[in-house]
Amino acid sequence: MFILELAFGIVVLVAAIHFWWTKRRHEYRTSLIAQQMESSLDMKRTLAMGLYFRFCKEKNQDGKTPKYSKIYIKQDPLQFEVFAAFVMEKKYGGTTWVSPASGDFGVDFEHRRKDGLYLGQVKCYEGDLPYDPIAKLHSNMVKSGAVGGYVITTGSFSDNARKFAEGLNIELIDGVRLVEYWLDGLKQTENVIAQWKEAPTV
Repeated sequence: MFILELAFGIVVLVAAIHFWWTKRRHEYRTSLIAQQMESSLDMKRTLAMGLYFRFCKEKNQDGKTPKYSKIYIKQDPLQFEVFAAFVMEKKYGGTTWVSPASGDFGVDFEHRRKDGLYLGQVKCYEGDLPYDPIAKLHSNMVKSGAVGGYVITTGSFSDNARKFAEGLNIELIDGVRLVEYWLDGLKQTENVIAQWKEAPTV
């Protein structure tokens, strides 16, 4: 009887140790995944902020443009329209056309995809964008018969803007999502280059 109790006790002890070890390993993995996700989001937020400073108009208190290190890329908001159009073309395919700087009536670029015309409104903006650009873009979509649109910003969107956009087939792309689309496009290009390298030469 004692031997059976001892064996049962050993089995229970081994099971408890295994359970504790498995639980600890699972918690460690979960913690690593959470840290990685948080680091990834931090990186994307940093890149979104970097895009804002790359394309925004800046003046010092004395009215002069700041001088940056030569390693930085500094462009104006009009170049942000070109950048955003390029990112959307890489993301969804098709072809884009960037509107002239003046007289665009709230449409910064047109994107022709397989399923039709999409219009894009781009804002290099440090805060949360209000609903006005969405309303202006939607009006242009109706006038031109576009099937959809994008409002793209380096910042984010106010709650009113998000509510206003519901049901309008307008994709709201904040700075973090824009960075994600940009990185996805870079990966696609890297994959194409890798396939070229692997292809046999004739």
